[in-house]
Amino acid sequence: MHPRRAFVLALLAPRLAVAAAPPQAVEPLLHFPADFGAHPGSRIEWWYLTGALEAAAGAATAPRAWGFQITFFRAATGLGGGVDGGRFAATQLVFAHAAITDVAAGRLRHDQRIARAGFGIAETATTDTQLVLRDWRLARSDAGGRSRYAASATSDGAGFAFRLALEATQPVLLQGDRGLSRKGPGREQASYYYSEPQLAAAGTLSLDGRTVAVAGRAWLDHEWSDSFLDPAAVGWDWIGMNLDDGSALTAFRLRRADGSALWTGGSFRAAGGITRNFADAEVVFTPGRIWLSAGSQGRYPVEWQVTTPVGAFTVRALQDDQELDSRASTGAVYWEGLSVLESVDGRRVGRGYLEMTGYAGRLVL
Repeated sequence: MHPRRAFVLALLAPRLAVAAAPPQAVEPLLHFPADFGAHPGSRIEWWYLTGALEAAAGAATAPRAWGFQITFFRAATGLGGGVDGGRFAATQLVFAHAAITDVAAGRLRHDQRIARAGFGIAETATTDTQLVLRDWRLARSDAGGRSRYAASATSDGAGFAFRLALEATQPVLLQGDRGLSRKGPGREQASYYYSEPQLAAAGTLSLDGRTVAVAGRAWLDHEWSDSFLDPAAVGWDWIGMNLDDGSALTAFRLRRADGSALWTGGSFRAAGGITRNFADAEVVFTPGRIWLSAGSQGRYPVEWQVTTPVGAFTVRALQDDQELDSRASTGAVYWEGLSVLESVDGRRVGRGYLEMTGYAGRLVL
């Protein structure tokens, strides 16, 4: 061997050895089933279950579509000297929202609750998803390595009730970097975030005392954070869409007061495929038709063009009025509702939920 070549190889040998070494395993950020449960050391946390339902095959009713949502929030108050300040200390508050969108009737029914954690009235278990707020419940169990959920809520005032069983058809989807999702330019502006899209849902829905068997598809998000919103953000726009081919699309943007995007993100996972996470500025939300709320005077875009690295889509609300006034619990007025996802040529490709906050006043978490 030429002496010069031998000298060069000798210099490169350590680098070549490093390059040839087997890759090291990446340490996961989330650990299941523990991270299905509550994280009382974090400031804010929510479990957000939404879906589209239709009358089950054989049900004695005309074809009809409904949207449903039940969301549990846990918030640390900072009172009582820590995570566990004693039996009577109000260290944690639990909130919940539930709603039914009756598309045929053009009506949104919704209710809300709040209680301090404890005494069996309001509970958020740390070992798994076991959420209780009076008689509203969301509970998870393991079904051969995948999730099985039971969700139930009754509102006498709003005239609805539902009892649903939900089965995971796909693995858990980790949003962002192994479950850490950036929500702003500061690294501290982030949440731990996973989703369970394409949940197969079945059960019963009651409206004004009339009960029908229903089935459909649902989506669950679970997030927790200590610092979520940048000071310049007034709210966000978000979609979670179950595509008809089994794919799952998430897209969101944090929004400034002038309507411009402060931060964007999301993900796409084809059925049985890998997840493609979207970097900031890879997602563009362009508002279309506006609906004016007579109650809050919020001006909500109920149609959007959403451009992502996997394609451009139209998001269209199936009902304009899906605004929720939660000032008696979380303190916010926001819009979330059943929507359809269409391709650029107008074909339906999926269905899911659109959420918009900060249009009826700055969102404060």
